[in-house]
Amino acid sequence: MSQHKASLSRAVHHAVAQFETRVLVLVLFVGSIWAVFIATAAFPELLLYRHGVVPRTLGGLQGILFAPWLHASVGHIAANTGGLVTLGWLCMWPRISNFVWATAAAMLGGGMCAWLFGAPNSLHLGASGLVFGYAAFLVARGLYTRNLLSVLVAGFVGFSYGLTMLLGVFPFDPGVSWQTHLGGALGGAVAARIGARRPS
Repeated sequence: MSQHKASLSRAVHHAVAQFETRVLVLVLFVGSIWAVFIATAAFPELLLYRHGVVPRTLGGLQGILFAPWLHASVGHIAANTGGLVTLGWLCMWPRISNFVWATAAAMLGGGMCAWLFGAPNSLHLGASGLVFGYAAFLVARGLYTRNLLSVLVAGFVGFSYGLTMLLGVFPFDPGVSWQTHLGGALGGAVAARIGARRPS
């Protein structure tokens, strides 16, 4: 009996530690995006916006790394925060590495797509490519793994974000970077495919 209690205690301790780690990673990640936004607003002379994606320019390539941390307004960053928190949290199951891979793939896919296909002299900012990448990752993971929980999560994401995703990857609004959305979604789907082939 004591051995069973010890095993249960270790399992609970491990689960709590995993939960705390996920919370910490997500808070630090989203918090860093807000910190950059606040710094941008407080010190406009820093010209942080220039580090966004500028299509087909050598300097604009840096935006692939930096654009997700740059936002044009409070409304812009607030609109992305909900998706980053909700979908980012879901991406962390069952491994935090899923979140890391989905983030990297969405950044690369969204940034490259904006750089290759964006309008000349346009500037692409924001973390919406990550949001689309996370959503696509979760939906694709359900389709690839067919694990019951993954399928349920995919259904939730499809129901909650499906219309937004569908409208966001087409050039309906000239003020929206559909290229970033499309590339981020493709990156997330690819990350899910690769992840489905890795052993659990």
